[in-house]
Amino acid sequence: MKIGVVLMNLGGPTHEDNVRIFLKNLFSDEDIIKLGGGTTQNIFANIISKFRAPNVAEDYKEINGCPKGCTGSKYCFNRQNKVVSDCCSPINGLTESQRRSLEKYFKKNLPEHDIKVYTCMRYWLPFADTIMDEMVEDEITHTVLLPLYPQFSWTTSGSSFRDWETVAKEKFPDGETPWKEFHVKNYHRNESYLKAINDRIDEALAEMDEDTRHKTHFIFSAHGTPLLEVRSGDPYTVEIKESMEAVMERREEKNSYWLSFQSRVGPQKWTQPNTEDLVRRHLEYGIKNFLMIPIAFVTDHIETLYELGVELVEDLEEEGFEFENMKVMEGLNDHPDFIKALAEEAVHCLRHEIDLKELQSDSKESKKVVNA
Repeated sequence: MKIGVVLMNLGGPTHEDNVRIFLKNLFSDEDIIKLGGGTTQNIFANIISKFRAPNVAEDYKEINGCPKGCTGSKYCFNRQNKVVSDCCSPINGLTESQRRSLEKYFKKNLPEHDIKVYTCMRYWLPFADTIMDEMVEDEITHTVLLPLYPQFSWTTSGSSFRDWETVAKEKFPDGETPWKEFHVKNYHRNESYLKAINDRIDEALAEMDEDTRHKTHFIFSAHGTPLLEVRSGDPYTVEIKESMEAVMERREEKNSYWLSFQSRVGPQKWTQPNTEDLVRRHLEYGIKNFLMIPIAFVTDHIETLYELGVELVEDLEEEGFEFENMKVMEGLNDHPDFIKALAEEAVHCLRHEIDLKELQSDSKESKKVVNA
């Protein structure tokens, strides 16, 4: 038996030359932009990616993830060509770090089992077809698809699952993959995941003096969702709120906390309140100390490092607002408890296949998985 755990993530451009391609892949996704696919979707994706690419490239340059050389996967062009890019998304190197950390965790805690961890990106390298080829070569018999999205949405985990299934049908036309496949649907109340968030919060608070800590308001920020998605039954928004409340329930000292949504795109109505609007409202009431907590982003990238860490501050300062302290919590990235949470979820999927009880989580809520 050979087990493959596939970490699924967004991906990000690795060079200024591929920012436009990355954006085109993103806007071509029918699960995000619902234009029915085909010619209309393709035209839209081409046009919007062309106009947005220059500005987005500048944003990525400001948070360049590999300033001293490639830290991404072996499939990254920068690594293969030994190029140092000034426009690489941090999500690439950080996801690779998560992959390596999880593989080391399995080797240390389950040395008797052959477990290999892969990374599959949705909108940039490596794509599903490449990872499937590698898994065939590695003779994988059991596969766990594990999205790096703790809360389920059809636009994130759902999109990754659909893309994987589409590629599998093309690669294996007889309908039979060489491996038995399992899906992790969500893990938004996994105890190890919640512990990792609280540990990151404590790390951020430890950098403040006592007076500032007591005055600090928590702003939990998640990627927004069109209200049409919410009304259609997408569970993401509900699960975000459940994660936030679960985090706060486990804290002894209760700072004031709020939930907001960022990264809205287009004219349609999105989940409210918007993160920037909420912070602005607090500032108008005289609140001047904030800890921004990216509750749904487990890997630092443009939404956390640029939108929260740079753009939000610059926009508010340009409007004349003054604040004493605005800090962004570090993403979970390769935090040991988050890596443990990923291991627990993968192990639970395989509970009927092999005896892996030593890694089982105590949290009943972490058992929500879908057996494909």
